[in-house]
Amino acid sequence: METLYQKQQILLARTDVSFKRYMYGKFPWNSRMAGLTGPRGVGKTTMILQYIKEQNVPDLLYVSADDIYFSNHRLADVADEFYKNGGKQLFIDEIHKYKDWSRELKNIYDFYPDLKVCFTGSSVLDIRKGMADLSRRAPMFFMQGFSFREYLRFKHNIDVPVHSFEDLISNNITLLNSVEHPLPLFREYLLNGYYPIAKEDNLEIRLGQILNLTLEVDIPQFANLSVTTARKLKKLLLVVAGSVPFKPNFVSLAAKLEISRNSLEEYLTLMEDAGLIARLRDQSEGVIGLGKVDKVYIDNTNLMYYLSAKEPETGNIRETFFLNQTRVNNVVASSTVADFKIGKYTFEVGGRNKSQEQIKNTPDAFVVKDTIEYGYKNVLPLWAFGLNY
Repeated sequence: METLYQKQQILLARTDVSFKRYMYGKFPWNSRMAGLTGPRGVGKTTMILQYIKEQNVPDLLYVSADDIYFSNHRLADVADEFYKNGGKQLFIDEIHKYKDWSRELKNIYDFYPDLKVCFTGSSVLDIRKGMADLSRRAPMFFMQGFSFREYLRFKHNIDVPVHSFEDLISNNITLLNSVEHPLPLFREYLLNGYYPIAKEDNLEIRLGQILNLTLEVDIPQFANLSVTTARKLKKLLLVVAGSVPFKPNFVSLAAKLEISRNSLEEYLTLMEDAGLIARLRDQSEGVIGLGKVDKVYIDNTNLMYYLSAKEPETGNIRETFFLNQTRVNNVVASSTVADFKIGKYTFEVGGRNKSQEQIKNTPDAFVVKDTIEYGYKNVLPLWAFGLNY
């Protein structure tokens, strides 16, 4: 136990608390048990350490489940010793790296009712697989990468408040009080601002590491896939990245990858769960989760630039950004007359010369443009949708 506390102190000493992710204020820190998932590299570990550092009390303990310490120690035994020595809150990082993690968390929950437990997992795949045992005990929260607003604060120390969806469609945007020209910063974000590694050197190398670990370790281990299949996942990802955006033709694509249609749909689901792609569905039967997949996007624009052999298609970048940023607080579906539908509102995303023609007979419809600084009436600037969280 002393060893674990020493490691925690080393981590806390180099943890910066000056910037916090959007999830920091939403996560139920005082729940008996709660879990945080999300793709690799979005800052889950840092957020946990920030909370511990700010509490500044001795009865909190951070452990990483992939620590060599757990090669000959059980998680339940650590919880037991911690609790008997007055521990109040246990934080377990990378929980999916620990064998039988869901069973041990269930036992900890049942046997130590006064002990609070928070856990994180970089791989949403294994976390979801083990949630059956914990569904009644632990609410789960998902965190994605930076919004444009968060990037401005993190990289450039420009502090802008969160804007509600109503603020955005009303063109009630306060960023322009702080930044005279947002477009250069917006282009910077699209290229390299989605992950907290934005401040680090060798960004492209680090992004490649995140991608490779997800494709070559996380997904294959979860689904018991072969090395050959992992290569097909990469090939499928490149097909999506090179499309405008990708409208799935499952028959031809399955033939191209030499896999069955069922396998193709499974691969897409695995990559979506891992935070590599996003699938846009229609509103069949009024339930978004049951809708037909209309388009497939790369999850975020940083990955798009990394995966593209040449400059990504501009229309794809626009739509990818819009979907990525609005889905955090809204249910986003495909539109039969334009690009997207959020509730009763319809959005057509385009460039400076995009006209009103497609939406002229559609109520509550907007044109979203990527090259304008200001909006007017139902014409909105694309960058503004990055202020939503």
